[in-house]
Parts: sequence; structure tokens; C-alpha cells
Amino acid sequence: MEFWGNNLMAGQNKDPYANQGDSRDTPARQRLVALREALLRLHKSLLEMERREYEKQHGKVTAGELFRLVVDDAQFAWLHNISEFVVRIDENLESDKGVSEEDSSGSMLLARKMFAPTESGDNFQKRYYDAIQRDPTVVMEHAELARLFGSEPREAENQ
Repeated sequence: MEFWGNNLMAGQNKDPYANQGDSRDTPARQRLVALREALLRLHKSLLEMERREYEKQHGKVTAGELFRLVVDDAQFAWLHNISEFVVRIDENLESDKGVSEEDSSGSMLLARKMFAPTESGDNFQKRYYDAIQRDPTVVMEHAELARLFGSEPREAENQ
């Protein structure tokens, strides 16, 4: 761990998923990093919510058991959409070509559609709607996403 930390401090092996503190930090990249961070916080809140629900019925689970549940259990399957979205963002952020305005706007637009909680949407949107009704932490994380969407340029909505 210390070796990794020393390399980061020396400017080597920077986290490709964070802002870099240099000319690579275009506004498009900064927005994509902010979206990634908000999705990771939301995913963690949703995962904890599902864990609490699971433990009410089945008893406490260890971290290893939780990992197995997240991968294999139907109760957690709907969260895979968020994981896959973050992986796509990660691939974009670590790309040598950099993050374009189109990349950033496209991801924001897709996230805005995906994280539109509704009782009549697709399975993910319905589950997300239910989560917002049940968990105040999820509400707070959703509000952060809405703030990000609100700061996005209006022309991105028309693409």
C-alpha cells in the first residue's frame, strides 16, 4: 500500500478514474469523473440497502458472502446495470484518446434516462423508484445525480 501511495505522490501511476490535475482535465473529463463518483456512491447506498433487506430475511452475511450474493442472487441483479455503466465510464477515462464532449454528454444523457425513477418504466427504473421510496440515503445520492444533470448544458438533451 505504501509503495502505491509513494508512486501516486511522485506523480506516477495516477488513478486513471480521477481528475489528473493537469491539461487532461478538460471540462468533459471532469463531468465524466463527477458522474462516475456519484454513481459509485449511489451504487454503494443501493447495495447497503439491499444487504439490509437480505439480512432481515436470511441473517447477517460476511463480506465474502455479500460478494457472492451481488454476483449470483436475483435480489442484487438489478444493481449490475450500475456496475456495467461505471465500467464503460472507466474504459472511457483510461482511453489514450481522452474524453470528448460527445463522450461526456452521451454518458450524462444515458444516465439521466437510466436514473429516471418511475413506477411504469423498465425493471431497473421501477426498482430504483422503490429504493428512493425506502431509503433516505438513496434519496440524497439521487439528489446529487439530479444536480449533475441540472448542470449539464441544455444542448446535450437534444442529442
